[in-house]
Amino acid sequence: MKRFLKLLAITVTAGVLIALFAIMQAKVCFKGSESYTFFVGDTSKNCKEVTVSNSPELRMLTLSSVCGECAEYSSGFDFNEYLKSVNGEIIFTETLSDSVNYYCKADLPYSVKLYGEEINLHICVKKDSVKLASPIIFGGY
Repeated sequence: MKRFLKLLAITVTAGVLIALFAIMQAKVCFKGSESYTFFVGDTSKNCKEVTVSNSPELRMLTLSSVCGECAEYSSGFDFNEYLKSVNGEIIFTETLSDSVNYYCKADLPYSVKLYGEEINLHICVKKDSVKLASPIIFGGY
């Protein structure tokens, strides 16, 4: 019985250590947002949105086929500082009645071709919020 309990304790400890390692390795594209959305699927046509309000790293571990990520900020977002932090380069912009959209190349993991350019960061700036996505914001913005 002692041997069984010792083996069980070693197995549980190893499992906990592996889980902690996996959690520490989980990295999301954006930090400190009010909400976080994962795009799951293999194309924008079949893309499912999974939104979380906290601990996106933990939720990411449970998802498969993540094809993009999106974060929304209502205040305190420094556009220029963020762009610099990901080596971002604005490729083109789109001005709408309520927002300005920046399509960029950056050091982020997802990408899509738009108008012959590889885009992997989409930033939508509105009067009272900013939404970022890699590669682009799927759905509404």
